[in-house]
Amino acid sequence: MIDGAPSSTAWSAAAHRAAHQVLDGARIFPDPMAIRILGEDAERAVQRGRDPAQRPMRLFIAARHRVAEDAVAVAVAAGTRQVVVLGAGLDTFAYRPRFPGLDVVEIDHPSTQEWKRRRLSETGIDVPAGVRYACVDFERTDLESALDAAGIDRSGRPVFLWLGVLPYLNRPTVLDTLQTLARIPGATAIFDYPNPADQLSERGRDWHARRAAAVRDLGEPWLTFFDNGELADVLAGLGWQVVDRVGPREIAVRWFGAPPETPARSGGHIAVVRSAG
Repeated sequence: MIDGAPSSTAWSAAAHRAAHQVLDGARIFPDPMAIRILGEDAERAVQRGRDPAQRPMRLFIAARHRVAEDAVAVAVAAGTRQVVVLGAGLDTFAYRPRFPGLDVVEIDHPSTQEWKRRRLSETGIDVPAGVRYACVDFERTDLESALDAAGIDRSGRPVFLWLGVLPYLNRPTVLDTLQTLARIPGATAIFDYPNPADQLSERGRDWHARRAAAVRDLGEPWLTFFDNGELADVLAGLGWQVVDRVGPREIAVRWFGAPPETPARSGGHIAVVRSAG
């Protein structure tokens, strides 16, 4: 990561969302702010997205944001008034009008956050009054203390969006984060995770190897993977209830009309979980 610049993976996720608006007609997830926040980079993002090899990741990223924001809608209808975006990157949730009046806290590495706030100003994207920022390095900062310092309302059943972050953290940090959030009564967390490469198809393993090499070369290697059953046991042990889990099959069924009996496949998954209380 370069000081004063976004992480490469944060830029890439925004690029995929921007390309989804143009190349897929926002079929899964409308996010016009993704194009605006990229500014002059938006055209490059769309052109890169024309490579057919980019489509699976683009659709997965669109799906994870759709699943996340649908879960936010359920929580808001039940009374939640605070959303915390962990590892916010160039996420645009806070700047779109779907949930007016929410208290939104963006938590991220200082360099990415600095660049993002500058880009918001440069592109004329308004920052709503309810948006706040907190700087955290997940590998080095005590999350419990950081949440308290950021004014997280532990009694208000907050929602935590933790998208595109887990694979880049070491396993102890992932488990500590899940444990810390589980102690907040009635909290909802939405995160995505990859399956181990040995559970993928031959084609999936080839894609995995190429993508893993690319992010490793950028200095942001994948570190953590979960078997679905293993993660279910981990979550249950920490007190989480799994509300929804969306993988390749569910994406094909929900948004592309595949039959419900479509065989399950390994790959990337999105989990929606809720703590007790």
